[in-house]
Parts: sequence; structure tokens; C-alpha cells
Amino acid sequence: MRRHMLYLSLLLTPGIVLATPKNIIYMIGDGMGPAYLSAYRYFNDDKTTSEVENTIFDALWQGMASTYPDDDTYVTDSAAGATALATGFKSYNGAISVNRQHIPIGTMMQLAKKLGKANGILASSQINHATPASFLAHNKSRRNYDEIADMYLDYRIDGKPVADVMIGGGTKYFVREDRNLVNEFKQLGYQYTDDYTQLDSITTAPAMMLLAETALPAKLNSGFDAMLAPLTEKALQLLTPAKKGFVLMVEGSQIDWCGHDNDIACAMAEMDDFAKAIAVAKAYVDKHPDTLLVITADHETGGMSLGAAGEYQWLPDVVRKVKATGRSIAEQLQQAKSDTEALALWRTLTSISLTEEEQATLLATRQQDETKLRKLSNQLVAKYSYTGWTTGGHTAIDVAVLAYGKDAKAFAGFQDNTDIAKKLMQYIQQTK
Repeated sequence: MRRHMLYLSLLLTPGIVLATPKNIIYMIGDGMGPAYLSAYRYFNDDKTTSEVENTIFDALWQGMASTYPDDDTYVTDSAAGATALATGFKSYNGAISVNRQHIPIGTMMQLAKKLGKANGILASSQINHATPASFLAHNKSRRNYDEIADMYLDYRIDGKPVADVMIGGGTKYFVREDRNLVNEFKQLGYQYTDDYTQLDSITTAPAMMLLAETALPAKLNSGFDAMLAPLTEKALQLLTPAKKGFVLMVEGSQIDWCGHDNDIACAMAEMDDFAKAIAVAKAYVDKHPDTLLVITADHETGGMSLGAAGEYQWLPDVVRKVKATGRSIAEQLQQAKSDTEALALWRTLTSISLTEEEQATLLATRQQDETKLRKLSNQLVAKYSYTGWTTGGHTAIDVAVLAYGKDAKAFAGFQDNTDIAKKLMQYIQQTK
């Protein structure tokens, strides 16, 4: 068992004096292993040029980080990964910023609030999901969604909730029969909306935007050109007036969910959405040079490979033509009124021509449960694009660390995920 000293106070022991950005934008691509960044590069390649163009991920890449949790599995879940990224200390899988004895570990946002800075969280999942929760709350289990939501309001520093801005999904957990947390936040002066098209109605912090019952729609199914980018712009707009600066965490939550489904088209759509949000953050840093942007992942999901079945090729053109996630494709195929309609719908949604044997398998699976149909759909897209997957879970592979702005080079080279948080917490502590 690996051991560490527990971080119990809100202040770090003074250490090496580092550059002190006033603002920190911390972006986490959940499940975004390095193969996802490579895939996105080829997915975006301009075929009219001889070279493969770099993406915004490539332009900001500084180093790598290990992600192992506080046990001997080496493979972390999102809760333990986010705990490390939010506190600078490792814990067990499932932990929301507590140690093995369930004692709370102080987070960077709690530290920031104590020092008078503003905080914001933005996620494409429900805002009380594992990653955002680890920045604001403490719980022995990530599954205790109602308790975590309650803590967003009940845990106060100097009489105020830790987060000044909260954006994502989650009305199911904040408007309940036993408690209406939204009304309680409103009573504290929080502006509120549950309508993605009414972002302009929110003009000042504190603010809460719960835009779905649970998670936001998957990008590929949403009908929007971008989901996270306008929300990132909104969060930055609301946090900018904070006199002592702010800490904003933005999570591309559903990259991970696509990986769990082994859905390459879904994954590339979520990567594209995350990239557009990063572009918004980068532009903000250009206008506010006292801001540091750091981007990483909590772990890798799915064991993605570009190339499969012994073939030396990967075909992103196949991926680009897929118009819906595997979950949506399965749902639509099951709702089709006939096999003929189902096959026509498959061609419309994927542009993939199946063999007669594959068509028969698809139609037979259509009569079974939706989970099997979704799995088959994703397997077929993977087969025709030569995408490999090794698991429906997480892996222990290292993840990329990207940075831009004030003291970005501090994140170059190899580091542990806890090192990222420790550096950021030193910056927060030393900001005047």
C-alpha cells in the first residue's frame, strides 16, 4: 500500500516561489488518453495538403503524467483521478476528495475561496459527477449524488458556497422531492437558468446553470456546432470581474463515456467539442496574460488504437461520416418499423455498406436489447475504420499535459497527476 501524508489544512506549506498567475483555467478531458489526441489530429487532417496539420492539442502539449490511484491496481477511476488533480494527493477509486479513512482532503477551490478568489465548474456531465465533485465536495463514494449536491450548498467558507459559477447538467439531483437546492441557491443570490438558449439571461456571478436532467446531450446528437465552447465563454465572462482572480475547472466529461462504449465517432465529436472550448480558453489567455491554462486527463478510457486487425491503416473518413452516437443509432434502429427501414436508416446514419452476413446480424440484434445493438453498431464502425479497443473500462496509460500562458513551461516533462495540482495550489496560495 502506498502511503502519503494527508493534506488537511487549506494552506500549503510555503515552498519554492513560482510565477503567480492571477487566474487559472484547468481543463480536464475525462478519459482522454494520448491516442485520442492522435486520432483527433488525423480526424481533422486536411486531405488537400501533403502534411498532417497540428491541432490545438499539439500546439499546447508540454508533457505527460501518471494517473495511478492509492492502491495496487494502477488503474484509476474518475473519482480518484479527479481527487489527485484537485488536491495533490491520491486516494482510492470512488473517493471524492477523502482519504482511506474518509477524512476530507482540502481542494484547490476551497483554498482559492479561503484566499478570496472566485471559483467556477463547468462539465458536460451532471455537475455533481465525479470530476467536478472532487473540486467542491467530500464523500466516501462518488455514487452519493444527492449528498454531493447538498454539500455544494451546505459547505461554506466565510459563509459562502465554494463555487461562484456552476454550469452543466443535473436538475435531477438539485431539484428533488426532499430538497430544492436550486431555490436555496437563488435565496443566496445565485442567478439561475435551465435553458441552454437563455445563457444571456445570466449576467453576473454567483450563478448556476443546470441545462439537463442529468448530462448534457452528446455533441454528435446535439444539433449544436459546439456545446462546451459557449459555456466556457460564459463562465469566463462571469468570473472575470473577480478582483483577486479565479479558478475555473472545465471538464469534457463525455469523452470518457464514448470510450466506455468503444464509440470512435462519439469520441471524436467530444474531442472536437473540447478542442473548441480550449480555443476559447486560449483566446482568453491571449487577452489576459496573467492567466494560466492547464489541460490534462484523469485517465485513459477504452485502450484505443489507431489501426486494428493486423492492418497498417486507420480510416478517419469512415468516422467523419457517422452522424450519431452508437446509443442513438441503436435507439433509432429499434424504433424502425421494418427491417428494410432499419437498413436504410443504418446507411443514412453511418454511410457504411455492410455485407449480407453483417446485415443479417444487425437485423437479428435489432430484436434483442438496445445494449447489444449499440455494442454491435460501435463494433462495425470500429471495424470499417480500423479502430482498435482493448477494454470497455479504463487503462493505466499515462496522459498528456498541456499548458499555455503564464509559467506554462512548469508543466513540461514527466510528472505525476498530483504534481499538477500541487503546482497550481502553490500558485493560488502565492497570488497577492
